[in-house]
Order: sequence, then C-alpha cells, then structure tokens
Amino acid sequence: MGQPSRNQSIIKKIFGIIRFGLIFFFGTSIVFTLMYRFINPPATPLMLIRVVENIADGKKPAINKDWVSLKNISPNLVLAVIASEDNNFESHYGVDFKAIEKAQKLNARGKKLRGASTISQQTAKNVYLWQGRNYVRKGLELYFTGLIELVWGKKRIMEVYLNVIEMGDGIYGAEAASQYYFHKPAKNLSRDEAASIAAVLPNPRKWRPDRPTAYNSRIKSRILWNMNNVVRPEW
Repeated sequence: MGQPSRNQSIIKKIFGIIRFGLIFFFGTSIVFTLMYRFINPPATPLMLIRVVENIADGKKPAINKDWVSLKNISPNLVLAVIASEDNNFESHYGVDFKAIEKAQKLNARGKKLRGASTISQQTAKNVYLWQGRNYVRKGLELYFTGLIELVWGKKRIMEVYLNVIEMGDGIYGAEAASQYYFHKPAKNLSRDEAASIAAVLPNPRKWRPDRPTAYNSRIKSRILWNMNNVVRPEW
C-alpha cells in the first residue's frame, strides 16, 4: 500500500510542476507581449548572443541601435522589406501558407532551397527566441507569432521588426543602419538605399548595403521591381 501511494504522490508533484511551468510560461509571455505593445523591447536574445560571441572571439562587444518610431522610418524601407521578405505581409495572419507552398514546389524541383518565414515570424523569433531550426523553437515561434499578430497588429510588428532586425555586425535596426552605411536618418532613405538594405538582410554580417556585391545588386534590382507590385501599407 505504501509504494503505490508514494508513486502517486511523486506523479502528482510532477504534474503540479508541469502545470505551474505552463501557467508561468503562458502568463509571462502574454504579459510581456502586452507590455511590448506600448514599451519598446530593450534588447533581444540575438543581441546578447552576439555580445557573448564577440567576447569569446576576443572582439569588443557592441550593440549599435537607436529606436525610432515608424513615422521616422522611410516608407521606402517598409516597402522594400515587404518586397524582399514577405510579399503578403498585409494579408496573412502571421504564417504565409501560399509562400510555404511555393517554397515547397521550388525545393521539390531541385531549385535553391528557400524559406517562407514572414516578417511576423522573424519579429517573434528576434524578440523572444534564439536562433535555430529545431522543432521546439519553431513551435514557440509559431506561438509567439500568433500572439503578436493578435496583440500588436501589423503596424506595431513592422515598427518592432525594423528596430530590432540585425543589419550588420553589432548594428540593429533601421536608424543605426542608415546612419552607419548612408550617414543619414532612416526617415530620409531613398528607394535605392532602402532596397540595398533589404538585399543584405539574409546575411547582414557578410554583406554591406553600401558596398554591394554583384549578387546583392541583382537581389536589389528584383526588390526594386517588386516594390511596384506589393501592397503598400495604409498606416
């Protein structure tokens, strides 16, 4: 009688811990998402990871960022990142199933592997999570994507995205990138400069928008063309 009772007690404690953990996780994630609807995230996991990496490599750690409101970011850059990263940003609810289907077809034909991560997903990943491709992180990314779509809305998602996205080694956000590469505020970025920044987002620590490679120039040309075709936000 004693052993089964003891086992039941242990199982009950384990389920109690799991229940507490789930309540804590969902509770804190909702609270922080509500806070970030009005308060700007002070830093992201990626920023902190890069600092640790730089220290490990013997480099001077740096986080160059300068948060600005969306009204102080050129509409050209908003349009450029939509044209480059997420053509259907205005019409999906966080996950672009059309883009996923298109990517799968391209991959099946042996074309270059491409993803279909939306701006909403990238924002959720940057603000809350670490880099990686495992199923746990992807599941959390989808959860946080749905949460910010519900709580923040498209305008706030774009504002956060353009302020936290990595745009160079230690450079985060539109304002810091604009000042560093083009010596001007983000609100004054031209169409060409905005497309140049968007073209290097897949690997901003390897490429520079002010020193485009031939490959970057081709990508920029596609972005400039696509900027005429994607839906312009009416914010």
